[in-house]
Amino acid sequence: MNRNRRPDFMAAALEEARAAAGRGEVPVGAVVALDNRIIARAGNRTRELGDPTAHAEILAIREACQHLGSERIDRADLYVSLEPCAMCAAAISFARIRRLYFAASDEKGGAVVNGPRFFASPTCHHAPEVYSGFAETEAAEILKDFFRSRRT
Repeated sequence: MNRNRRPDFMAAALEEARAAAGRGEVPVGAVVALDNRIIARAGNRTRELGDPTAHAEILAIREACQHLGSERIDRADLYVSLEPCAMCAAAISFARIRRLYFAASDEKGGAVVNGPRFFASPTCHHAPEVYSGFAETEAAEILKDFFRSRRT
């Protein structure tokens, strides 16, 4: 393995999204990376846990905070297969995530580049650097396939 090659964190987030779909969850996956390695990963588990806050981002942030022993993970980056909603954007802000990378935008439920644009709000305490469009087509296909299978 080439030690100079960065791991593909978005590919890991997409793996989590596929695993979530396999559990009957909306296929969203998230990975928290620190110092070029994954320290937490999760997929949606709202149905499984009966918890509306069990979004992939929230679960991954919780795991990363526990791993680091702090509610602030300001040197960490978050990779998500879908644009975060307002709840997840708030958690990203409160955790002081350094950078957010997301694959597909979400015109209906997103809150970063769509909807309320949480990080641009004057009440937002911390806004991460935001990068979008990584593996966007693949992430969108995972979502489309999931919802298509529910309609047939």
